[in-house]
Formats: sequence, C-alpha cells, structure tokens
Amino acid sequence: MRLALINPPWNFEGSIYFGCREPHLPLELGYAQALLRQAGHETLLCDAHLTGQGMAALCEEVAGFTPDITVVTTAPSYLFWRCAPPELRVPSDFLRTLDGRGGRTVAIGPHGSVTPAATLRKLRVDAVVRGECEEVLVALAGTDWRNVTSLGLRRGNDICITGGPAAGRFTDLPALHWPDGWIQAHHHHHHRFDSPQHGPGAEVEASRGCPFACSFCAKIDFRDRYRRRDLDTLLQEIDTLAAQGVTYLYFIDEIFLPQVPLLKALEARRLQFGIQTRIDLWKPDLLRLLGAAGCVSIEAGVESLTEAGRDELAKNCRLSTDQLAALLVEARRHVPFVQANLIGMEQDDPRMVARWREQMNEAGVWSNEPVPLYPYPSSPSYRARWGEPDDLAWERAHAHYLAAFDAFSDIQTDRPLPLAQLEAACQAEV
Repeated sequence: MRLALINPPWNFEGSIYFGCREPHLPLELGYAQALLRQAGHETLLCDAHLTGQGMAALCEEVAGFTPDITVVTTAPSYLFWRCAPPELRVPSDFLRTLDGRGGRTVAIGPHGSVTPAATLRKLRVDAVVRGECEEVLVALAGTDWRNVTSLGLRRGNDICITGGPAAGRFTDLPALHWPDGWIQAHHHHHHRFDSPQHGPGAEVEASRGCPFACSFCAKIDFRDRYRRRDLDTLLQEIDTLAAQGVTYLYFIDEIFLPQVPLLKALEARRLQFGIQTRIDLWKPDLLRLLGAAGCVSIEAGVESLTEAGRDELAKNCRLSTDQLAALLVEARRHVPFVQANLIGMEQDDPRMVARWREQMNEAGVWSNEPVPLYPYPSSPSYRARWGEPDDLAWERAHAHYLAAFDAFSDIQTDRPLPLAQLEAACQAEV
C-alpha cells in the first residue's frame, strides 16, 4: 500500500491562533511513517509548511506518487491537541487542489476527533481518524476499513462512526530520523524571546497526555491519557538530532513533568531545550537540575492569580499565588527565560494582575496580558456550558469567543474573523 502523509502550507490570516506560527516537525506523521514502513508499506511524507512548498507544487508531488491513501492534517502538527485553529480552510484547499488524484482520503487531527460527521461533510474526505492517528493509519493500510475502530466513515451519503477516540500505546514508538535538509531549514524554530538562536532546532516528545483535567484544556478526545516514552528510544532520537547539528530541542509534551533520569541524560549531552509545565510540580532542587540539564525556556501555566479562579479552572493546585511566584523566581535563577501564562478570569482584579505582572517582570519572569479563554469543543469548559459537542460545536465556540471579548491580549492584537468567513470555500462544498 502507498500512503502520502501531508502537512500542508498553513495560513493563519484571520485565525484565533496567536502562538508560534513557525513550522514544527510533524511528529505524529513521522511516527506514522515509521510504523507504516515497519509494516511493509511505502510512504511519502511532505511538510509543505516547513519546506515552504506551495500548494500547487505539493499536490503535483502527491499526485506523482500515486498513493492509494492520502492523509492530511487538519491542524499544524504540534498544535493538534490544545490550541489548534478551528477553521478547516487549509486542508480543504489542499484537497480541492489535489482534485481526486490522491486515492482514498483521510483527515487526522482535533476536528475529526471531536466532530467527525461535520469534518467529513466539510472536507468531503473518505474517513477521519478519531484520536491519535499513528496505529489507526497502520490499520487502514492493511485492513478492510469497516473493521477499523476510531473512525468516521463516509459511505455514499451516509456517515458511520466506528468507536470513540483512539489512544495509542505511544511508549514504544520508534526513534525518528528526519531528512538533513529539513533539520538545516529549521534554524528559525525558536520558543525563547530573550536571545537569538544559534543552530537548528527540533521538536521531540518525551510524554503524551496529561494526568490533570483542567477545564480549559482541549484533550478529552485527543491525547488525554498520560504516558511516557521509552527513555532509551527517546535518547536515540535526540542523539540523532544532535549528530545532524541540532543545538536546541523543544519538548512538545502537553506537560513536562519532572523526570530525573531524563534530565540527567540531557545534562550529559549539553544541549539546550524548552518545555511547557506547571511550576507547582517542581521543587527548588529539581529546578536546579532542570537548569543544569540545559533548559533555557519554561512556559509555565499559572492561569489565574486567585484560588477561586484556579478552582474554577479545575487546576487542582495546592500552592498559594505567593508560593507560585516564589517558584517562578527560583526557576529564573537557573533558566534564562521563564514565562507565566495567564488566562482572563473574572475572579482576578485587573489592578492586582497588573501589579503581579510588574513584580514578576522586575524579577526577570515574563507574564502575558491575560488571554481570553477559547472554549474548545474537546475541553470540559465547552461541555459544562453546552453539553456534548454536536456538528456545530466549532461554530458555537467560535461565535461565543468573538462575542464575549473585544480585546485579545498583548499576544494577539488582530481581531479574528468569523468561522464561516474563514471556512467559506469548504462551506460552499457541503
């Protein structure tokens, strides 16, 4: 079986997505390719966002490969799980340009995971994968699709949903090896704001999922259960990246929990790396080890500066705001860049937030203007407000977001466009 695995060239104009818009290595597609090749299948992996390939050239390359199955992501790879753009215009544009030359078509990502029927109708693909894609794609390549679970399937004018979201093993996924050209093109990858980057960067994944259940996190239908990857395999992948010239790693883990064996192994390799974490999970001795291991960037989710706000977000945080601040300052003693992420909460007085941010800034910790909360359909906050997601879940969440907020913080200055406008092309095909 021949499969094309595609990350298209992304366009974020008018999107709600306000984070890092630079390319990221498509880890999920890389894992899928490794498993497919182990099973004897041929693959073409294209990341047009990373390589700068245009849509027309991408589709010609895919058509020239003559795949039996073409797989396209519905969100930039690293963004699958938590802050994906809600619109489907880019994968729709890819499929429209491909124009039936890719064999059977499959969409992967958060949209099909939470709203499979709507995603099938908008994109007019043959199937969507619900949940984590790697092992499901191997099954699709070697099995009658009617016997594969965790799918949304199109059967003529009918749609069939075959089970809930998939959660793969993850722990034994093979070490990845990226093309040298991709690594050398990855010089612009960077998650720090305090200094320029020297040398290529790369993403890696040490764990998947999260043991917490914060109300704002979009993980119910995707990457929910916490698992750690085999350490030897992870280090093999990191050593390969280092041999290719990589000097900076970014762990895309939903939450980078303290792992002493991994930190000591990284300390011996003298690489720099960045993480996302909760500061309340780290003690001073572990923060010292984190810095010694090469960590140069921490994005720490604080979210609210009041106990009531953190309780509403179901943070399950046992520390006070003062204790959290002390840990952030301690982290800054060992790590050059520390960021405290805040969400706009009605429990947090704006004057109090401004004073706290100023105090953190004086201590060398950067904190953002509180960000409005987008109620992703895979989050508990969506379900508390509207119940289980239906086919209009993304439209409902997006309309609420635009109606509820007039300003979108110092991270996002432009007002996002309505979802119908962003998806005009694919809506016309429904």
